Amino acid sequence: MSSPHLLYLHGFRSSPKSFKARVVHQRMAQRGRANALICPQLPASPKAAMELVLNLVDRYQDNLAIVGSSLGGFYATWLAERFGCRAALINPSVDPLKNLAQHVGVTTAWHSDEPFEFKQEYIAELADLKVAHITRPERYFLLAATGDEVLDYRDMVVHYAGARQHVIQGGDHAVSEFEQYVDEVLDFCTGSEGA
Repeated sequence: MSSPHLLYLHGFRSSPKSFKARVVHQRMAQRGRANALICPQLPASPKAAMELVLNLVDRYQDNLAIVGSSLGGFYATWLAERFGCRAALINPSVDPLKNLAQHVGVTTAWHSDEPFEFKQEYIAELADLKVAHITRPERYFLLAATGDEVLDYRDMVVHYAGARQHVIQGGDHAVSEFEQYVDEVLDFCTGSEGA
């Protein structure tokens, strides 16, 4: 099978302009695979976000891998279970229902001045996407930082038990040193990592 298309899902209030998304795009371009990257701007509504993604990847779902960061990791888990594909998760939100309720309201996106509205009904939409237990842990790669100031890495380690895991000592939620780890993430997604 040829190398998979790669879907990158950004986090809450983020965008394809995020640091990690740009690092992934740059590395895919260096590998001659820029055209295989799908990196959409996700709407605030989880239901609308997943409808958009399902439409974008419909023709690739038999040859797809996913990278998801933070809330994007939550979405990536739901999609990986649906498609049976590989997913690399970067400081993923395991249970966004616990902490996103406090963000209901209007704010701005991280990479623009555009208004970003997170509505109360989106909490129920998130609940519909929750994966209580992953199947086939070998499909997953967790990159988690102990210094994540937003989410508890220990929840991630437990939720993705049995998966390949790289726990960074220290670090932060954004994984500011992501350039050091991008090859490990992409190699896992393409199945070309070491045995």
